Amino acid sequence: MTTYDDRASLADLTTTAERIRQSVESVIEGKPEVVRLALTVLLAEGHLLIEDVPGVGKTMLAKALAKSIDCSVQRIQFTPDLLPSDITGVSIYDQQTHEFEFKPGAVFAQIVIGDEINRASPKTQSALLESMEERQVTTDGKTYRLPSPFMVVATQNPVEMEGTYPLPEAQRDRFMARVSVGYPSPEAELEMLDVHGGQSPLDDLAAVAHAHDILKLIDAVREVYVAQPVRRYIVDLVSATRHHPELRLGASPRATLHLLRAVKASAALAGREYVLPDDVQALAAPVLAHRLLPTAQAQLSRRTSEQVIAEILQRTPVPAATARGEQPPGADVRGF
Repeated sequence: MTTYDDRASLADLTTTAERIRQSVESVIEGKPEVVRLALTVLLAEGHLLIEDVPGVGKTMLAKALAKSIDCSVQRIQFTPDLLPSDITGVSIYDQQTHEFEFKPGAVFAQIVIGDEINRASPKTQSALLESMEERQVTTDGKTYRLPSPFMVVATQNPVEMEGTYPLPEAQRDRFMARVSVGYPSPEAELEMLDVHGGQSPLDDLAAVAHAHDILKLIDAVREVYVAQPVRRYIVDLVSATRHHPELRLGASPRATLHLLRAVKASAALAGREYVLPDDVQALAAPVLAHRLLPTAQAQLSRRTSEQVIAEILQRTPVPAATARGEQPPGADVRGF
């Protein structure tokens, strides 16, 4: 049980998060919004999907985040011949004890880096489903708990690339957010040549936070207040994706929970004990877009999920009483 003395204050959260941010940004040049989203997902107890073309630093971002925290890290290189047991583990017969002994797989770590996850078959990808949702692995009738905190940071190439498989809908839905790193600006790329030209910046990267610090920060994020109008706003946005004519699959109830947790973490990183509608608007696309499936006609019209979400944001009324931080009559004192 977490006691009052064990809880991290909002000041502790922002201080620790700033140290992690600076550490990761020393490796990833010119992408502060990407680093912030990765931190948001970490503190919201989610999993991050990094999707982009090869060579833009997807794996570097995942490694930098993992190395900035003093916790156990495992990297899985997903290949077409990778088996589910390589991820979850396998039971091996011990001839001395005449019993089966479970050998944990690579998923038994606090931060799991899944590199090029969509190069493995859907069967192998599905080996992560139970781990990502329930923080456990069940094999041979036995259940094994995973360490805490637990986060999967997966990278994938666009599905148009050679030798890739599309992620199953159930797999995508378990990732809290998707982010694209994108190409750096010319200034950031020039700085990258100066900093990374001699050796990998990961070599000198040291941990700036511990696993128990992250657990305290996660507890602090859970205490962030979300007013009822903002909760209704989240539900309205997610519900609108289920009835949009250009989408054949909308966001799930899990997406609603993920968006709520993400905006609480985002507010905490901003130094606030309450969530604003602006937090919801900023995270709607990263949290919802990868879960949506456009109709065939929308795909022919080159309409993306992000464009549909932008349209929904424009059409959905913003809570008037909380739009500028006013406190509604009778609201909780932690609110606005």
